[in-house]
Amino acid sequence: MNTAFSRAVLASEWTKIRTMRSTTWTLALTFVLSAGLGTLVALSLRANIDRAVNFDPAFAGLYSLTLGQLGLVVFGVLLVGSEYSSGTIRTSLAAVPRRGVFFSGKVLAGALVALVVAAATVIVTFVVAQTALGPYRTTMGADGIPARLGGACVYLTLICVFSMGVATMLRSSAVSLGILLPLLFLGSQGLGNVPALKSVLQYLPDQAGLVLMHLTGPQDDPRFGHGYGPWGALMILLAWTAASLLGGYLTLCRRDA
Repeated sequence: MNTAFSRAVLASEWTKIRTMRSTTWTLALTFVLSAGLGTLVALSLRANIDRAVNFDPAFAGLYSLTLGQLGLVVFGVLLVGSEYSSGTIRTSLAAVPRRGVFFSGKVLAGALVALVVAAATVIVTFVVAQTALGPYRTTMGADGIPARLGGACVYLTLICVFSMGVATMLRSSAVSLGILLPLLFLGSQGLGNVPALKSVLQYLPDQAGLVLMHLTGPQDDPRFGHGYGPWGALMILLAWTAASLLGGYLTLCRRDA
């Protein structure tokens, strides 16, 4: 009975995802922004290959994900926030009074969709970027590339789940996006390398994602390196995600819809 009930909750959440008009747009934004920007970066690198320093062919196919991630963040926030803004959260909780089951079903459904979209986006972005690099390209089977691609998929999935937890705590799409989008965009675009801020910002989720995708300098690099490696980055991401989910769960249990 419990298994059947849990499956019904998951199916219900999947139906909500399919019927949300914003879902298609935000997920498409992740794909188009990542692949499009990856192609432009690759073409730029190819055109200036003679002046490139420490050329990394995988960079073109991974750096664009730091912007493409914003689509999955918006998806995660809207998946939760739209129920609060529309008032349908009351109906959902009336149908599934066990809030832990309801929350788990929503998070699991969102995470599965995010994982599929992340995998497709990472692979396609990498392929089109390497195609644009032409003779300077690398392959998916090259040394270290599978780990970087896998790390990118994990990061995109976890950042989406993290966003769902934040949105559940704040109960507002606007407030959640107003905090997450500037934080992730500004952090990935340079603030994380400012010496005065780096000691703290390097432990934020987006910075851990950069390490997981090997888009930062070596650990001993005083300017572009971070004080931990890929496994440390994974632990940091998991900790942030777990904290946001715990906070979201406690908020959902303690506050009325």
